[in-house]
Amino acid sequence: MVAAPAAAPAAAAPGPGSAAWLVDLAGAPLPGRRHEDWRFTDLGALTTLEPRLLDGADPLALISLPAGVQRLGAAEAGPWLGQALAATASADHWPVRLNAGAGPALLALRVSGAAAPLELALDAGAAAGLAAFRLLLVLEAGSSLELLLRPCSSAANGLSLVTEVILEPGASLKLGSLGLGHPQACLLQHTAVLQESGSRLEHTAVCGGWALARQEPRILQRQGAAFTRLRGLQVCRDRQVADTHSFVCFEGPDGELDQLHKAVADDQARSVFNGAVQVPRAAQRTNAAQLSRNLLLSDRARIDTKPELEIVADDVKCAHGATVSRLRTDELFYLRSRGIAAAQAAQLLQRAFCEEVLRELPVAALPHRPLERLLAEH
Repeated sequence: MVAAPAAAPAAAAPGPGSAAWLVDLAGAPLPGRRHEDWRFTDLGALTTLEPRLLDGADPLALISLPAGVQRLGAAEAGPWLGQALAATASADHWPVRLNAGAGPALLALRVSGAAAPLELALDAGAAAGLAAFRLLLVLEAGSSLELLLRPCSSAANGLSLVTEVILEPGASLKLGSLGLGHPQACLLQHTAVLQESGSRLEHTAVCGGWALARQEPRILQRQGAAFTRLRGLQVCRDRQVADTHSFVCFEGPDGELDQLHKAVADDQARSVFNGAVQVPRAAQRTNAAQLSRNLLLSDRARIDTKPELEIVADDVKCAHGATVSRLRTDELFYLRSRGIAAAQAAQLLQRAFCEEVLRELPVAALPHRPLERLLAEH
């Protein structure tokens, strides 16, 4: 495991409970209900953060990397930085602007050959404030990597993570994100991926425990003929907000997308999913499937889900679906008829619902017991 704890924060102005310092960092107003992509997302938890930032120290300077993975210096990374953000039209997204304004610690990696698996813990730590990280991954042609990211927090703070990925022809990346947070912490995670022909991306993002979690995976298949698998799971309870906005665009023919997003909402929590897929005329013979499945455990919880497919090409195979349901009474009855208590039966059904996504995470996630921690209070 490679750990990257946040450095000691340095004070900034103004006082807590104000969004002014966040607006200053981003150079843009806080998004709100008038912004279509944010109208269901309550940013109240973000505005309560202490206005403190990481100091100039690089918390990633002393990490050791496995065979096949090379760290790039700032000058070497320069030509690559911003490419995936520009390609996915997300350089001006508010979380990306906030990250840039916060002076993030940079880790830039180039992968060649069949690299050994890597685990990277990005920890906001136990101090109040905002920790910002930026990760660049460049996978050379024909290379492969299995990477687990673990954004985490143990206090009432914020974690901003922007990841850029460039997959050259024939490259393969299995990217997992296991974000288990503090009930008063916030996570803003933006992932931009540029895929060349013949590349393969398997991206699984799991989060739970945050007061606010916003995840934005955005993928562009530049020449088509690439494969993208997206898996997502968000679990929220109490008054937590979990929001995923995904975007996949095909700019060439013969591309594939297999997307499954799941959510569990309890108490007075709110879960949001928006899945945008663009298939322009140049993307003939695209095969894209998107499914959103949601489990509502409380009358006061809320789930908003919106598949958003824009298809111009006429020779395609595209499917989408969305469901919001409760635990099935027939399944509960079946388990109880075999002597299983009601609470245990409900727990078993929730575990089965979550495991379909959790099993797609890299093997390195197993010791962190994601299922037990996600459902600890359900």
